[in-house]
Parts: sequence; C-alpha cells; structure tokens
Amino acid sequence: MAEKAQQLQAFIWEGKDRKGNKTKGEISGTNLALVKAQLRKQGIIADKVKKKSKPLFGGSKKITPFDIAMLTRQMATMMKAGVPLVQSFDIVADGLENKGLQELVISIRNDVSAGTSFAGSLKKHPRHFDDLYCNLVDSGEKAGALEQMLDRIATYLEKTETLKKKVKKAMTYPIAVVVVAIVVTAILLVKVVPQFESLFQGFGAELPVFTQMVVQLSEWLQSWWFVVLLGIAGTIFLFREGKRRSQKFSDLVDKYLLKMPIMGEILDKSAVAKFGRVLATTFASGVPLVDALESVAGATGNAVYRDAILKIKTEVSSGTQLQAAMRQVNVFPVMAVQLTAIGEESGNLDEMLAKVADHYESVVDDMVDNLTALMEPMIMAVLGVLVGGLIVAMYLPIFQMGAVVG
Repeated sequence: MAEKAQQLQAFIWEGKDRKGNKTKGEISGTNLALVKAQLRKQGIIADKVKKKSKPLFGGSKKITPFDIAMLTRQMATMMKAGVPLVQSFDIVADGLENKGLQELVISIRNDVSAGTSFAGSLKKHPRHFDDLYCNLVDSGEKAGALEQMLDRIATYLEKTETLKKKVKKAMTYPIAVVVVAIVVTAILLVKVVPQFESLFQGFGAELPVFTQMVVQLSEWLQSWWFVVLLGIAGTIFLFREGKRRSQKFSDLVDKYLLKMPIMGEILDKSAVAKFGRVLATTFASGVPLVDALESVAGATGNAVYRDAILKIKTEVSSGTQLQAAMRQVNVFPVMAVQLTAIGEESGNLDEMLAKVADHYESVVDDMVDNLTALMEPMIMAVLGVLVGGLIVAMYLPIFQMGAVVG
C-alpha cells in the first residue's frame, strides 16, 4: 500500500465528455496507461494526457495533521448539507491553497468516482490516513452514516491535535530557555571575555579565582567550540536514532518522561485525555470495545499507557469490566476510573469517556498556561544570573584594583 501511494503521480488531460463537450483536468495515477483507463471509466475520451511538470523551486507545502482535520471537517459539513460525496471533493479541492493537499483530495476523488470505496481510497495514502481513520470511515460507509462518522472523526482530530500542540508548547518552552541561555553565554565567552583578558594582562597582578575560571573557560571554548557543537549535534542525533530504532530505548524514555517534574504530569494527563477521546470516538462509532482498545493503545503517545491498555484489552476480552481492568493496571487517575464505572453502569460509556477527555484536556490546558506564566520570569532569572555572573567576573579585578589604589 505504502509503495503504491509513493508512486502516484499527477497527470494533466484534455478530451471530451460523454456529451462531446471539450473538457480538461488533473488526475493522479501510477502510470499513463492506468490513468487513460481510469478516464475511460469516467466516460472521458482523452485526446492528450501528460505528466504534470513539477515547479523548479519549492513545491507543495507539507500536509500536516491539522490539514487532515480541516479537510475532514469540510467533508462532514458538505455531506451534512446533502452534497454528494464526489461533488464534495470537487468543492473542497477548489478552495484549498495547499497544492499538496489539493492533489491528495483530487486523487481520492478520482478513486471514489472510479468505483473504489471511500475507505479503500484513503488506505492508498497511509502517510496521511492511519488505520484508525480508515476503519472508522469504513464502518461509517457500511452503516450508511458517513456524514455523522466524518463529523465524529473531525471532532476527534481537532481535539487531539489541539492537545498535541499544547503539550508541544509546554515541552519546547524549557528547551528554548536552555538554548537561549547557552547561546548568550557562548557569545559572551567567545567575543566579550577575550577583550577583558587582553586588558587584564597589563595589570601585572593575580586575578581573582572566579575571574580566572571564566577566562580559562573562555580560552577552552575558543579552542574547542567545534568539538562542543559536534558533541551536542551528535548527542541529539544519537538520541533520535536510538528512539526510532530501539523500541526498548524508546519505552525507557517514555517511562522517565512521566517522572519528570511538571512536564511528567502534563504528559500523564494528556495520555489520559487521548485515551478517553479515542475510546469515546471508536466506541460511539459501533466498534466493539476490545477492538477499540487495540486502536487506543497506539494513540496515547506513551509506552507506559500503551502497555497498560493492552493489559486492559486482555482483561476485558476475558470478561472483566473496563473500570475494574483500569483499576488493576494502576496507571489511570481515580476520577477517570470512576467516570468510566458510571458510564458502564448507566450504559453511557461513550459519553462518560468523552467527559474524561474533556476534563483532562482542560487540566492540560491550565497546566500549560501556568507553566508558560512561570517560565517567563525564569528566563529572565536564568539569563540574569549567567550574564550578571560573567559581568561580575570581568569587573572584579577592576574593583580590586580600585580598592588598592584608594
């Protein structure tokens, strides 16, 4: 599937429709012969078909998860308004500015108009539509409630992407503080301290210990700055590769991330929110609970919760209640377990799980806002200590000299 999706190319065609009217357009396919066959199925006699030339500079913008959420929302709105599926694709594609997303929509539209199911068309683009998305669309098509299903999927994507954005913001803020602090300190050590060092050489007196330390650090950084840069870049590269290639290392990182102060709690609550949102969406869509838990396990974004949910799935499949299984794994907060129990007893599990998601999304939102407010004075404090410390180190010999003269 992935290989086929990667080989899709855009073709421009000109020809006549069933009524003999001249028409032209754009279509996606793997090769020229298949494209011509696809056009014939649509009742178009093509006079000219050629590959669409790619721009010399730049190209299509990257398709983001937010783009997919927006596309799903637009399709749901069109279908709720009674617009047929193929026509909905045409209207949505015309309004898109992102050429890459437009080509994706046209490709899906052509597949659907050629007789492929909507879910089948989406499965040809696994980079943009995961198994959960395709399975939900498939169940919506089979149940004859595609517009309601697209609305549910759009809500789920909007909520989860907003949550991801907030968590990302919370994680990038401390990193930004550290990076700014390192850059400012490095500039002062490499550019400013050497100017004072040449001045100190004319004093003929022994420098204070603190000043000597700063001068030595400056000299070392001037000689070995490239090694430091390579070391930082190498560490980041090895960490990313280790996380990507080794499942054990990735799981270990996830485990320790949850133990971090402040950040760990944000990640923990966001995983619970994702659990509630995905399970509520899949269960409300008619997916059996055991199958829904399989989808949820990979969607929480953390190995600790993934393993816990897989254990819950095993317990539920053997007849245990969901809330009892959640209690056994000892990972979920008490409130999440209690709301799930109420949902199971009342027969409104999907509604209660949605409430779990809403509550913990709100908690994450508040925590990120508090962290942002806390980080602003911390940035000033960290930079003040670093810059102030270097300035004090440079002016100590001058103050001592002034005291001796006085």
